[in-house]
Amino acid sequence: MKKQINFFAVPLCLGLSLPSLSAAKDETQTSANVLDKMMVIGNQANIETTPGSAHLVTQADIRTQNYDDISQALRKIPGVYVRQEDGFGLFPNISLRGVDTSRSAKITMMEDGILTAPAPYSAPAAYYSPTVGRMSGIEVLKGSSQVKYGPQTTGGVINYLSTPIPLEANAYLKFSYGSFGDVRTHAYAGNTFDTDIGQLGILVETYFRQNQGYKTIDTTPDFRDGNNTGFTKIDPMVKLSWEPNTNIYQRFEFKYGASDLDADETYLGLSEADFASDPFRRYASTRFDNIQSLQKRTYLRYAVAPTDNLDFIITLYNNDFSRNWYKLKDIRNVNGNTLKLSSALAGVQDGEGLACLKGDLSCTLRVRANNRDYNSKGVDFVSYYNIGFGSMQHDISAGIRFNKDKVRRFQWDDDYSQLANGTIDGMTPGTPGGAGNRLQSTGALALFLQDTISVGNWTFSPGIRYERLEQTYEDYNKPSQSGKNILNMIAGSLGVTYQFNDSWLGFASFNRGISPPSPKSALSGITEESSYAYEVGARYTNPQQALSIEAVGFYTQFHDLIVIDNIGGTGTGETENFGRVDSAGLEFSAQYDPGVANAWKYRNPWYFTTTYTSAIQQNSSSSTDAESIFSYGQAGNKVPYIPEWVFSVGTGLEADNWGINISGSYIGKTFTSANNTEYQLNGEGKPDARFGTTDAYFVMDMSAFYRVMDNVKLFAGVQNMFNNKYLVSRQPEGPRPGMPISAYGGFEIEL
Repeated sequence: MKKQINFFAVPLCLGLSLPSLSAAKDETQTSANVLDKMMVIGNQANIETTPGSAHLVTQADIRTQNYDDISQALRKIPGVYVRQEDGFGLFPNISLRGVDTSRSAKITMMEDGILTAPAPYSAPAAYYSPTVGRMSGIEVLKGSSQVKYGPQTTGGVINYLSTPIPLEANAYLKFSYGSFGDVRTHAYAGNTFDTDIGQLGILVETYFRQNQGYKTIDTTPDFRDGNNTGFTKIDPMVKLSWEPNTNIYQRFEFKYGASDLDADETYLGLSEADFASDPFRRYASTRFDNIQSLQKRTYLRYAVAPTDNLDFIITLYNNDFSRNWYKLKDIRNVNGNTLKLSSALAGVQDGEGLACLKGDLSCTLRVRANNRDYNSKGVDFVSYYNIGFGSMQHDISAGIRFNKDKVRRFQWDDDYSQLANGTIDGMTPGTPGGAGNRLQSTGALALFLQDTISVGNWTFSPGIRYERLEQTYEDYNKPSQSGKNILNMIAGSLGVTYQFNDSWLGFASFNRGISPPSPKSALSGITEESSYAYEVGARYTNPQQALSIEAVGFYTQFHDLIVIDNIGGTGTGETENFGRVDSAGLEFSAQYDPGVANAWKYRNPWYFTTTYTSAIQQNSSSSTDAESIFSYGQAGNKVPYIPEWVFSVGTGLEADNWGINISGSYIGKTFTSANNTEYQLNGEGKPDARFGTTDAYFVMDMSAFYRVMDNVKLFAGVQNMFNNKYLVSRQPEGPRPGMPISAYGGFEIEL
């Protein structure tokens, strides 16, 4: 059931009642400084002095290749691995420097500096991820500076930047049409007005995408709609701002946005033979699979700069997310037996399970309504203070956040009777709540303190973070398993930089990260995951800004790694502390534009990014649950879904009125389970399609544009231009393909 959002009410007299602590300042400069602090990185120039690895995906990066998939948008950033699942980026699985990829649960994901996971403490799995196509940028932070953010600090931070309110009248319209009936529209308009009571700003935006999908479901005598495997997604947003005419700088900003998704998406993959024959096929048994979700996000933010060296930012926020993924769970009455989907795909019971999935055998299809409601709300207070003592400068930031989140599962199973020709003979509805009726909630208090100390060419950035969690788990079907838990966690960091000259900067950092267990897991004795991460690197930027290089070596020790047994939707659902994993590697990125360096008439940007990672299990798994991809893992084995090598390369040729860009990305082969088998066999030696390997693959994208007028641009492009076919994942349930070749064309108008 979709819920109505609750708005926070804050008296506007709060800001107006502040005393005049300083004379009027340069409002433009103050506004820019404060707005920067609402982001993770802020101004792109800040990257050059960050004591750790920090990267920004710009608006131009997103728009040039018409990207709407986070896996595409992050390709240029080293140390990032994205396991694809649906081909569109609806459900990303992101890892930074070797953390578990599953549903991006080990990454602190934010939008405009606000936690955006459905329930970031109680259930952080990213069944919702912000829409990339509507963003003005994406910030990625690894290393010591992430101590300011949480609760997940063992991996890193990804902060999506929504469209800002323009300082002057601005309107934008982008439309494209492409393969698989893909229609995209992105439009916004906004302005900032000078009035007697101050500057008032407004932005109204909408983003729409719809397509038919690139897979085809097998037809049966009673089912002919096999070509519709796509989705519809709508993202409206409104922002309002007010900077009152007072002697001190103040800004109020309100945002409301929503994301409505209806996708005919499935967990089920294919058998090995069928994948080799047609990777874009779907079995008839997935005809009922569909997810509907609605995310609503709102905040009211107040920023004030009472003096030249003191800023405060207070944010009240509320996020609601509801979803019901109605999908095939297992198959029953297969000659008297119940079979798991991944086992059926691997050919158990002489292929009878696979025949059931294809609609060639009489059986029962059990479809589960994974119905869940989430809420995350809180208040975040951050202060920034700048003070100097002789040659020593301190930039001190401190913050406190109160967050309350919850997830309520209310699930049921429906049974569909299938005849031998695939026809559905009837449906037996399940009991609402019968397949899961429980609540997890967490009240969290988080505090951080970080000081950036500048002395000559040296900068030191020590930081500490404390989190206190009050966790509650209620199982309404099994009350005896309910309970409460209190968890205290501490993270710490130290970053150091040295400016050799105007071009060269060296840096190193240490970060002790933390990742909390869910309330249910904590009650069963699971402790928080911790990590000790080290990095050392250097950056180079030449005076003409034509060449920039960054090289980083990293080493992370994960302790008490939290892994979930039922990744893929099956199994017991129990969680374990796997033990220790060591992740070490090298990151390198370079960008060069000979056109800028040599003052050519044309720009000719080049980039190259590569990452080598060795993520190795340091102990054998204690789990003997064959449903867990981490069961039966042996010391010395590789961590699932972490490739050794990834790289991305690209170039372009651009004039004032036209341009062409080409890019390519390589992802190495990975094991899909901790036992590192090449075959579809779990730790017990039984057939299971989730076990084995992914393919190594290389894809190339090309785009071009022509500017008809100063404010009108035509564009077109091709993604996966060589139409490579490759296996990107064996989860949730068996082999899944990457997106095939797709083309698009459209126009862009900006006024």
